[in-house]
Amino acid sequence: MAQQARAVATRQQIVSCAASAFDRFGYYGARVEEIVESARITKGALYFHFGSKEGLAQWISDEQHRIAVTTTDAIAATDAPALEQVVMLCHEIARQTVADPVVRAGIRLTLERGTSAAGGTGPDPYRAWTDGCTRLVRRAIEQGDIADYVSPHVLARHLIGAVTGAQLASRVGTLFADLEHRVDEIWQVLLPGIVPAGRHDRIRSVSTARWCASGV
Repeated sequence: MAQQARAVATRQQIVSCAASAFDRFGYYGARVEEIVESARITKGALYFHFGSKEGLAQWISDEQHRIAVTTTDAIAATDAPALEQVVMLCHEIARQTVADPVVRAGIRLTLERGTSAAGGTGPDPYRAWTDGCTRLVRRAIEQGDIADYVSPHVLARHLIGAVTGAQLASRVGTLFADLEHRVDEIWQVLLPGIVPAGRHDRIRSVSTARWCASGV
């Protein structure tokens, strides 16, 4: 058991240091030697756990996707109405892209390695969030909280893009200090246009919805 615990701890240390390096320098700029030195392990240990730099990068990309799917599913499983769940998801995406280096590194790795392929296209690191958000919007329409003329996929795609843009602008402007406020502003603009007039009295409570993660 002690040996297994050490192996798990070593893996976590490698992932943490590699995510930081990939986030800062990208796949091609991050050097195995620096990851190994930062993690205080040997190259042999890194290759034992992940096989190669490529394998390590793929694991982090896959983990970012897993986090996105798990988070969306967890929010969807709450008792909150679907529209509030969409608001929760947007704030959680913003929080993760600031607080979790694995999420940031996974997004950068997927974009960088995908666009370097022939034709300049590749996997979409935002796909899991967009798909999950689309399902939540569809449920909100069924529950009558979003007008039925709204396209679930178009709204979901717009929301993920808006949150991503808010995160980038907040990073430049205030080092993320105003990110939550910027996401709130997205909803202040959107909600009056997508919520049926008869339910506008719910806009204030919907816009303040937040999700408290546990075990994701």
